[in-house]
Amino acid sequence: MAETIPNGRPESANIDGPTNPMVTPILTDLYQFTMAYAYWKAGKHNERAVFDLYFRRNPFGGEYTIFAGLEECIKFIANFKFTEDEIDFIRSSLPSSCEDGFFEYLRRLDCSDIEIYSISEGSVVFPKVPLMRIEGPVAVVQLLETPFVNLINYASLVTTNAARHRFVAGRSKILLEFGLRRAQGPDGGISASKYCYMGGFDATSNVAAGKLFGIPLRGTHSHAFVSSFMSPDEIIEKSLKHHNGSSVCEDFVSLVQTWLDKLKWSHLLGGIFSETNQSELAAFASYALAFPGSFLALVDTYDVMRSGLPNFCAVALALNDLGYKAVGIRLDSGDLAYQSCEARKFFCAIEKEFGLPGFGKTSITASNDLNEETLDALNKQGHEVDAFGIGTHLVTCYAQAALGVVFKLVEINNQPRIKLSEDVSKVSIPCKKRCYRLYGKEGYPLVDIMTGENEPHPKVGERILCRHPFSESKRAYVVPQRVEELLKCFWPGKSDKTRENLPPLKEIRERCIEQLDQMRPDHMRRLNPTPYKVSVSAKLYDFIHFLWLNEAPVGELQ
Repeated sequence: MAETIPNGRPESANIDGPTNPMVTPILTDLYQFTMAYAYWKAGKHNERAVFDLYFRRNPFGGEYTIFAGLEECIKFIANFKFTEDEIDFIRSSLPSSCEDGFFEYLRRLDCSDIEIYSISEGSVVFPKVPLMRIEGPVAVVQLLETPFVNLINYASLVTTNAARHRFVAGRSKILLEFGLRRAQGPDGGISASKYCYMGGFDATSNVAAGKLFGIPLRGTHSHAFVSSFMSPDEIIEKSLKHHNGSSVCEDFVSLVQTWLDKLKWSHLLGGIFSETNQSELAAFASYALAFPGSFLALVDTYDVMRSGLPNFCAVALALNDLGYKAVGIRLDSGDLAYQSCEARKFFCAIEKEFGLPGFGKTSITASNDLNEETLDALNKQGHEVDAFGIGTHLVTCYAQAALGVVFKLVEINNQPRIKLSEDVSKVSIPCKKRCYRLYGKEGYPLVDIMTGENEPHPKVGERILCRHPFSESKRAYVVPQRVEELLKCFWPGKSDKTRENLPPLKEIRERCIEQLDQMRPDHMRRLNPTPYKVSVSAKLYDFIHFLWLNEAPVGELQ
């Protein structure tokens, strides 16, 4: 657990600022400042308020979401302070009638009196259940709304997208995030790399994200590198030292050519190719001379089967003679299922023909605008791909633009508040709540239940009535075998509660994978997943509907 200083306030000096320096107190909507001024002008700014941050519907037609972005929110409030320049700009943006006292109030403002209770980052979460509960002076909490929603919305959406891609690809495949060039600006690219890794991807091409977050980096070369060569004669330095340093091959290019000739006349390969593209061969040989211990070639610049694949194998076999092991190939166009299967046959034939154990398992990576549907189609067709490089559809969340996170007032001055709507899905669940996950005999989560803050904690083995928040007929008794309280204190403000640690990214990633493994398979499937039940206690159900009737105006027919 994190340390606290004597007055109970969290020690914020050891928490870095947000990853993106643009995340400051003015990264918000103008109406947050107009409301803050109106609260201040009315003398309400210090009234104690409770807001819930949640979402209303799972993304991508699924039945689960991964919660992400909490760490950035905590970093934001730990360093929340207006600069003089920011205060001057706010003053110039508000009507000239605003009093000087308000800007003096902003000058002294920080988040030392804010309390944040949150579900742990990397958790599987569901609609209506508060991801975060934010308590504090109403004007200050109001100023946190837009940045919090911004920091949680995309983070949770792209982490969920990554988790869905992982689920379809399967646990055994390597998933590489290649989305930086297609992401929505620099921050979209950095955030995508972080949260795709959290959601189960293995590595990124994004060097900045690798430095910032310690994410493994992967990458090879592009078509430009292959097409930049004209012939093997361009390679001037042709020598390559044996892997163990015992000797030097003075002409690696000739060794490659020798192997290409052997492949051409091989009986098992059956005359698949005749003359390969020599400029491609030069590019591969040159790249192998630069990176003999990590040679991975993009083989579709000219022709995969008649040129790229045999050229790669000739270079890989030459490297093998010198004690190196080539990594594999990347396919970036065409029929990936067919090409990967043919490439695997080619590798296996070479292993058999030349007695090279393990060559048949040479890695095959596929890219080319892949998405969740493509991965599913490849699984159904049958393929031999070991790793997938995924970019555009992953980081842009092409299938759904936003998660739809909201931030609603549920209590002020200990008085519960409710937001009504003709659309029942938009009715808020009032009052300060506690949230629990109830597990069944098989270890799967059965239902999430919200209760009033002062209601008894659900107990293992005791029957609990769980009610749909808005549908009278939807109810069920649950006898939980395990009960998990979801909201934990991540920022205690001036209370005496201990602050939960912010774990490193790798731990959050492990939590995400573990949580997904706990889910019942029918909640996880791509098509027609079983809805996961989110409920309220009987007492909270009665209170919601009492408050609803009390606040809704009564119509009159004439």
